[in-house]
Amino acid sequence: MKERLEVVFLHRKPRSLGTFSIEFIFKDTRSRLPKAIKSIVKISKYPSNGIWMRLYNVLEAALWKGDVKHVTGDVHYLALLLKKSNSILTIHDCYGLHQKSGLARQFFKIFWFDLPVRQVKYVVAISNATKQEIIKFTGCDPQKIVIIPTIISSKYKPVPKVFNTEKPILLHVGMTANKNFERLMAALEGINCHLSVVGKLTPEYKDKLSRHGIEHTAVHNISDDEMRKKYEECDILCFASTFEGFGMPILEANAVGRPVLTSNCSSMPEVAGDAGLLVDPYDVQSIRQGVLKLINDETYRDKLIENGFVNCHRFDPDKIAQQYADLYFKVAGRQAQNLTECAELLA
Repeated sequence: MKERLEVVFLHRKPRSLGTFSIEFIFKDTRSRLPKAIKSIVKISKYPSNGIWMRLYNVLEAALWKGDVKHVTGDVHYLALLLKKSNSILTIHDCYGLHQKSGLARQFFKIFWFDLPVRQVKYVVAISNATKQEIIKFTGCDPQKIVIIPTIISSKYKPVPKVFNTEKPILLHVGMTANKNFERLMAALEGINCHLSVVGKLTPEYKDKLSRHGIEHTAVHNISDDEMRKKYEECDILCFASTFEGFGMPILEANAVGRPVLTSNCSSMPEVAGDAGLLVDPYDVQSIRQGVLKLINDETYRDKLIENGFVNCHRFDPDKIAQQYADLYFKVAGRQAQNLTECAELLA
């Protein structure tokens, strides 16, 4: 009997608060891998803070044993001392390079992108938009980058809801600058709706919501089950972000059966397909007209919901897990003999 392929998943040290989608994604992925793969999860001893704790994490990652090592994201620098021939790095987005400037940006670019990308055999990008950014920022050979989308949790299922035409609930997820909350607030002024925000509102945002006359509620640091409930309660997802590596809320809303308003840039058209109303996130009127169309056009809403269920099939978690399995065997040099045995080995 052939030995199982040992794949070591390198994860960051969790912080005390917050939801960590990367960990959820790969926990689900591991549960769907063929029996021919033995998954080993290694979590860095220290959080990703400061030079010395990060240096310890790098050294620790180099010492862990396995046939394939997979840096799952966010802590890209863990790849710095790995053996190139059997290492993979998943990059979820390049947003940090858009946020930072000066020496901080240069440091981040070198140790989170330039050097880790060179040090691994393959880079996994979760969308073509992310792949193009990796190439732009690092000069990475496009042949080295494999696109494997993010999976959507099987917990997200259709939950029918009668659309509230009088005062629809609009869901907004996230409060980082790219989530475009300022323009969304301006776009909703005068529209009779309730804005449900997942994210911490600053006093400035609360004041602006009041001045725009927007009825709202806000929660933050919620569980995955609570997040799913937010999709079920809403009538429309408003996801007019200016930048996304992928855009998971689009698929989560698709899966629950809610119409989606999203942006015509970055990865969002790629992820939404024909299951989202695309707007210009930099144009307040474009966002406003999109919201009004979804509120007033029942036929269009129903079509988007129907398309959303179909769209989710493109991101079937079992197929995505198999894409990772294929890559692991390829990196380990066991592709030819194992790809036909995945379903049988150790059954």
